[in-house]
Amino acid sequence: MKYSTAFSPADILIPQGIDMEKWAVVACDQFTSQREYWEQTADIAKGAPSALNIILPEVYLNDADADERIEKINSEMKKYLADGIFKEYKDTFIYVRRTDSNGKVREGLVGKIDLEQYDYNKGSTTPVRATEATVAERIPPRLRVRKNADLELPHIMILIDDPGRTVIEPLAEKASQKVYSFDLMQKGGHIEGYLANGEAAVQIDKALAALSEKSPLLYAMGDGNHSLATAKAHYEQLKKDNPGKDLSDHPARYALCEIVNLHSPALEFEAIHRIITDVDAADLISSMKEKLGLSEAGSGQQFRLVSADEDKLYTVTRPTSNLCVGSVQMFIDEYLRAHGGAVDYIHGTDTVLDLVKKGGIGIILPDMAKEDLFPTVINDGALPRKTFSMGHAEDKRYYVEARRITL
Repeated sequence: MKYSTAFSPADILIPQGIDMEKWAVVACDQFTSQREYWEQTADIAKGAPSALNIILPEVYLNDADADERIEKINSEMKKYLADGIFKEYKDTFIYVRRTDSNGKVREGLVGKIDLEQYDYNKGSTTPVRATEATVAERIPPRLRVRKNADLELPHIMILIDDPGRTVIEPLAEKASQKVYSFDLMQKGGHIEGYLANGEAAVQIDKALAALSEKSPLLYAMGDGNHSLATAKAHYEQLKKDNPGKDLSDHPARYALCEIVNLHSPALEFEAIHRIITDVDAADLISSMKEKLGLSEAGSGQQFRLVSADEDKLYTVTRPTSNLCVGSVQMFIDEYLRAHGGAVDYIHGTDTVLDLVKKGGIGIILPDMAKEDLFPTVINDGALPRKTFSMGHAEDKRYYVEARRITL
């Protein structure tokens, strides 16, 4: 069957006969300032088949042994395939019901996205677009992980603007063949997956086609922006390395992902905060006050600045972007280029406050209204990077499904 949009069913691999709570681990780009989280995860999964063994948590991405870790990942993938721990479900979607740590249920649909219909560059008019700026320098380290991998495991979440709830929500009554149901480790809640193939897949495709006629943008990135950009870079490199070869049906042309309705009541947009370290705190704060015209009075773009010496709400009187996060990020980038230092992106105010106690400067940013996402991307292009997060770190996507990306 020829599908109408960039999203279609996939040949999906799901482990069988193992402890799924030890298998599924949270997205690799979470807890990047908290090695203890990943050490605890390793303790939980020790001695069992686990997605942890075939992904590289980004907290380790720049470690001296990163290449050794990647070689081990590739080896473990081959071992898992050889051991037959996966069952392959051909040409199917997986309807997902995720009960988050707060008790809310988020519905989603796992399938594959066509990378030929995706462009992460600002000003893109493709059906699949980035919602925030993609940092080209972040792709090569991630490409090292994907380059020789036999499998992909997605933490990519793509949003659709479906106020009528026509695509995903009807599956709650139609999906019947359950393929997994288990609790997620480390306060991740609970997850269930159901096959959605055959006539269900046809109806999904029709509903997506109808949505595409209403808007120039059908698929907007939610989470995993740089992972999808890495998949795109890998596929483009594959084409360069094989000039004249027909790769239209190559599995690397696609990336496994989950689509979620922007209008899901369980989907909440939260700000991604900043922690700045290895800088002269007094100088950075002084420079920020001068550059952005920070004032303790007024209204408009506001953020909370926390350091060892102060905890105040500031208003930006000389903004350099339409969004507060944009004004702040431009200053941080400019300052770090000139003076050195590092910035990390943090989910949750409490985590920022805890990290500030260990040193550094915390910037707590305001939330973005999720209804503004599609209109902003359509009209203005990608947002500043790390503008928003969809929920707490524990509620991010966990690795459950996999897919082959080699022939």
